[in-house]
Amino acid sequence: MRTALAAWGLERLLDDGILIVTELVANAVQHTEGRRIRVSISSPSENYVRIGVVDKSRTMPVRRVADDNDVRGRGLALVDALTSRWGTDRVPWGKASGAS
Repeated sequence: MRTALAAWGLERLLDDGILIVTELVANAVQHTEGRRIRVSISSPSENYVRIGVVDKSRTMPVRRVADDNDVRGRGLALVDALTSRWGTDRVPWGKASGAS
């Protein structure tokens, strides 16, 4: 994330970008039995970054509403708050979650 954003002159997005990648990867690790996860970072246009995480699970993520005492369940709410849009698509080998 750091290298890509520096190359594009978008270092100001680093903290949010790292948090988004962390949350999407954590979901993939927690909810898939596979051992492979692919992360992609692209900048299709100036000032626009797309983050993608692909795993082998076909189970779609569900945004939860966490109670104050819950230790889990806030990741997708964070992704939603930090991005202009996010979502998940099924692909032949699993699913691809992305945020921009």
